Amino acid sequence: MRDLLRSLTWRRRARPAHRRTDNPTWLPDVQPSGAYPALRPWQVRSRTFTIRRRGADPVEVAAYLDRVAGELAAAQVALAASRQEAARVRDALRRWQSQQVPGVAGPV
Repeated sequence: MRDLLRSLTWRRRARPAHRRTDNPTWLPDVQPSGAYPALRPWQVRSRTFTIRRRGADPVEVAAYLDRVAGELAAAQVALAASRQEAARVRDALRRWQSQQVPGVAGPV
């Protein structure tokens, strides 16, 4: 009986419950640079979790994922706007610098 209990508890320790072995999508796709790819809001919304006996409430998990996806979408919109603003400022700076060079005629 003791050997049976040891073998059962050993197996439980050998396989962490937080990892899903049946679906390897929990593993991040690693880019050659070592950075994670951009996470999209639809990926957060469509993520599913394995139900365990003592698992989290599915309603709470869905609400949390929806909140995270909304914040991620807002952050991506803000990032796109800041990139456009940076490009606009960079172009304006280049135009100004080209006008400051002596001996070079400006745009006619």
